[in-house]
Formats: sequence, C-alpha cells, structure tokens
Amino acid sequence: MHSKGKVAVITGAGTGIGKSVALAFLADGYSVALAGRRREALEQVAAQSGAGARALPVPTDVADPASVKALFDTVKSAFGRLNVLFNNAGVNAPGIALEDLTFEQWKNVVDINLTGAFLCTQQAFRLMKDQDPRGGRIINNGSISAHAPRPNSAPYTCTKHAITGLTKSTSLDGRKYDIACGQIDIGNAATEMIARAAKGVPQANGEIAVEPLMDVDHVGRAVLHMASLPAEANVQFMTIMATKMPFVGRG
Repeated sequence: MHSKGKVAVITGAGTGIGKSVALAFLADGYSVALAGRRREALEQVAAQSGAGARALPVPTDVADPASVKALFDTVKSAFGRLNVLFNNAGVNAPGIALEDLTFEQWKNVVDINLTGAFLCTQQAFRLMKDQDPRGGRIINNGSISAHAPRPNSAPYTCTKHAITGLTKSTSLDGRKYDIACGQIDIGNAATEMIARAAKGVPQANGEIAVEPLMDVDHVGRAVLHMASLPAEANVQFMTIMATKMPFVGRG
C-alpha cells in the first residue's frame, strides 16, 4: 500500500510506539505531524525518516487545550486536512502501593493519558467533519492494561479502561461525520517504557518474573494496517502482544 497525500497526527511520536508508528506511516507516504513534548526527539524521528517536509515536528502538551488546538491548527495550515489521528501519548505513575500515590501522580496520568486523548479527538472531529472529502479515522492506544491490571498500576489501568469507553463513544458519535474509531491494545512491545520486563516485573502472585517482549515495529505495521482500511471497514479492537507474555489464562 502507499498513502501519498494522506495526513496523520501521531501523539507521543518522539519515542517508543509513537516513533515506530510515525516511521511506518512516513515510509508509506503519509505526511505526519509528529506531536510530543520534546522537540529534539521529534526532530530526530523526522530526520531518521528521510521524509523531508512530510515529517512535521510540532511540540505539544496534550494535557493543555491551547497546545492541542495549536497542533491541529498547524496541521490544517500545513497539510490542509487530516486522515488519521493516533492517540498514543501516555505516561505511567511510579509502581507504588495505591494508598501511597499522591494526588499529583494520579492527576498527571489522567491528564495525559485520558484528557489528552479526548482533547485531540475533539479537535480531530472539528477538522474532519468540515473537510472535503469529509471524515477520517481515529486510532487509540489502549494497552493490555485496558483489560487487566499489573500490580500497583491504578492510575494507568484506570485511564486505559477509560480509553475503551472513549473509543466506543468516538465510534458512535463519529458515524454522522464518517469518522471511524478503533483501539489497539499492545502487550510488551520492546520500548523504553517496558524495558524492565526483560529484567523482571511484579506478577499478580507477588513474584518477580522476566516476561517475553516483541519488536515494537510489529505495532507500527499493525496501526498502519488499521489506518489503511477503506471507509466502510474498521478494526474496532485489535490486541497485539508478545506471544508468550503472561496475559491469556492464569499467568
């Protein structure tokens, strides 16, 4: 497939899953707004892609409504339309007991993981419903945590469960504007965030265990596949995970 002329916004594009997805989209011909908090990381992704002006770094704080609006205004000005939004930006809280989490630690995760995805979705709706041709596609990064928690992960798990609700609401409310929405739930892609799994992570029974990982580029290709479908088809939910990670069954 080749997507010359199509435009995507990818949040959290400077590292990890966002970087992998951005590189996959750019290699396929998309113009991509690379959104993230660190300009240097975004510029490195743009340079690595070799895509020239099709890779547009846009430093963005997804938890800030004004910053999100500026991102989408920039996309409209630079590219004229939007075909795909990948809501990927996310953070975690320290892996400490639920009762020891501070309000600030809770709020930071909610503001970025959930409110940030909502703010980007809202701006995407406003752009997609008024463009010609109308419509587009929104893909949310859910995570395996949208189904099952790890120990000491209440803020992250709560936001990822909430992303599933946002995905369903977006799918329903987007119908009248020809906007499709799906969710990809990712388990143990080898990124900086999950690198500790190679050394051992807490399990539900209290043990520490090394978990299998998969190459993060499998995720980039999977999101690109979701984005490549024609308007009449949608991957509502996809789970992509390291084959032998302890998720299915009882560990």
